[in-house]
Amino acid sequence: MKLSKCLSMSVFMLSLAGCSLFGGEEEIVQISPSPKVDNQFPIQEMWRNSTAGNTNVYSLLGPINYDNAIYAASRSGQVKAIDLSTGHTIWDKNLSQSTLFSSKTALFSGGVSADDRYVYVGSERAVVYALDRNDGNVVWEKSVHGEVLARPVSSDDKVIIHTASGNLQALNRNTGEDVWDVVLEVPTLSLRGNSTPTIAHGAAILGDDTGHVNAYYLNDGQLIWQQRISQPSGSTEIDKLNDVDSTPVIEGNLAYAIGYNGNVVALDLSNGQIVWRKEMGSTHSFAVDSQQLFIVDQDDNVQAVTKNGGAVNWTQTGLLHRQLTDPVIYQNYIVVGDFEGYLYWLNKDNGEVVAKTQVSSSGLISKPLVVDNKIIVQAKNGDIYAFAKN
Repeated sequence: MKLSKCLSMSVFMLSLAGCSLFGGEEEIVQISPSPKVDNQFPIQEMWRNSTAGNTNVYSLLGPINYDNAIYAASRSGQVKAIDLSTGHTIWDKNLSQSTLFSSKTALFSGGVSADDRYVYVGSERAVVYALDRNDGNVVWEKSVHGEVLARPVSSDDKVIIHTASGNLQALNRNTGEDVWDVVLEVPTLSLRGNSTPTIAHGAAILGDDTGHVNAYYLNDGQLIWQQRISQPSGSTEIDKLNDVDSTPVIEGNLAYAIGYNGNVVALDLSNGQIVWRKEMGSTHSFAVDSQQLFIVDQDDNVQAVTKNGGAVNWTQTGLLHRQLTDPVIYQNYIVVGDFEGYLYWLNKDNGEVVAKTQVSSSGLISKPLVVDNKIIVQAKNGDIYAFAKN
């Protein structure tokens, strides 16, 4: 059972909803109000486009950039290519299926990703699509072994798919045919999300729902190493959740990762051994510069952690439980969005919130995209915006 994070990305949602699914006393969690900010610089909307969104459904669908084009999708089945400079639509395809008597939406959930030839997107219907990047025509579609909640990742002649049922599948990039398939352990209860694999040195490195980071050979799917970074503990089912849903970051011979109810760690990429660890839990992928990891923890504190040893340089607590997006680095700032549709700029040196703007009252869930000095964000209602700091 995948526990939806739509009620909160840090699993405070059951408490706020008055739900006693797991028994026992309910913990009441206070959401911090959006902080008042005197913007230290103007924020300009450069352009706006739109897909057919659904504000009532939790979805991490977010845009991706490749070769000065933005590719985005909606849950219903729309896929768009958008010119990065102008925001004009290059092509627009609808992959939902409609007949005289019925309509079947695509239920896109995993993606979008792109490479030099194709745009990939996966669905809750356990189907992966490859579209021609130039015109949006479907080149192939493939049924896989479970919902696709993580972005498909292409490398050389393969596309790697991580499904909600715990399958790690390699498909032929040009045909969609099966190459290999690995089954990962999945607990009875887990968070709704999956780690998008990172490809490095001929291996796919990813987290799983049992608290591990794993490395598999790309050629044949053989396990290279496995390391636990989050251990089940506590008396409630939520306390025992230990998913590693973040995308590992690879730099040199180190892999950085974080688990829910677990640790942020640096792992030796050659054997998976822990180089250092710091107790800190999150479902979010983090941003990285030359010295620090920038982490949104499971309570929505934003923290700067040193790469060398995991010491905390600063913590921003003013956005507590605001269901933040993954953080990104924009110039000398950390940028995150929240459930009310605000976009925040934090000073990278000390965590101070120095600017904010409300993008869309429908809210922001997916990770912002930084490209060509612009921040591209997709709101829950499907609108896509490009902002820039003036």
